[in-house]
Amino acid sequence: MKILGTYPKTRLRRVRNSDSIRRLVSENSLSIDDLILPIFISEGKNKIEKIKTMPGVNRYSLDKLDSIMTQVKKLNIPMVALFPQTPQNKKNIYASEALNENNLVCRAIRFIKKKYDVCVMCDVALDPYTIHGHDGILRKGKIDNDITLDILVKQSILQTSMGCDVIAPSDMMDGRIGKIRNALEKNNYKNTLIISYAVKYASNFYGPFRDAIGSKKNLKGDKKSYQMDYRNSNEALREVGLDIKEGADIVMVKPGMPYLDIIKSIKDNFKIPVFSYQVSGEFSLIMNGIKQKLIKEDAIIESLISLKRAGSSAIVTYFAIDVAKKLIK
Repeated sequence: MKILGTYPKTRLRRVRNSDSIRRLVSENSLSIDDLILPIFISEGKNKIEKIKTMPGVNRYSLDKLDSIMTQVKKLNIPMVALFPQTPQNKKNIYASEALNENNLVCRAIRFIKKKYDVCVMCDVALDPYTIHGHDGILRKGKIDNDITLDILVKQSILQTSMGCDVIAPSDMMDGRIGKIRNALEKNNYKNTLIISYAVKYASNFYGPFRDAIGSKKNLKGDKKSYQMDYRNSNEALREVGLDIKEGADIVMVKPGMPYLDIIKSIKDNFKIPVFSYQVSGEFSLIMNGIKQKLIKEDAIIESLISLKRAGSSAIVTYFAIDVAKKLIK
């Protein structure tokens, strides 16, 4: 890029001299339309449980969902993403609870869609339902990709039939987007969106989330045989390209801030909406930094703007409600 102008005729500080001018020339902005709120749900009644590793984030029994959904509706947040804490006695090696039409997610979808005009996104993966905490079916100590696909397809159709608007496969099995898209078409769910977690890294930033859904103690080994190696970037483009060909409408990068370069690369190479997930570890690090007065609260907006600047069309973030309240003022 050719740099134009010379000092003192050109003084770049002129466009930073006042708040009004800074607002007028800002290249990126954040709005409520950019926010997706993850919600943790649990069995039982009259329960709003604090998650120790995620300050300010709770799990909700279904009869308490109104307490958060009314805020979502009032603030006009466009989408929520549901994540269940499945009771231990409902987990097994086959993840059979994932296909139960009365499981937590299915009941939550029905509850929300009956009362609220809000888009609902559901994860398609087996880790909340397996006794070993993996996203797929284990065979002789390894994830069996193709057997897992059969279950993921059934899970997708079930969630869609319950009223889910957006299917979000986060499992990282090969070929799952094509299989799910074909099944949706076959079952006349032609308008169901697929947001593919096309680029999900085997990250160290997921710990608090696994506490929240109760899979941390279950997890045997790691997920490096199916989630992406954080040393790689070209591989991300291959993953995205394949998922687009198979029928993904939107792609997700997870985690967010450690992978800004990946978001930008995907945006530059594919003209498709790119979402990012500001994951639990990112959230908790920022929150604990604020609580200990190591950083200012403005770091929340800064972190989200960084994701927008990299190319995110929207962001899944646990800060959604707090940020929406600030933006609406």
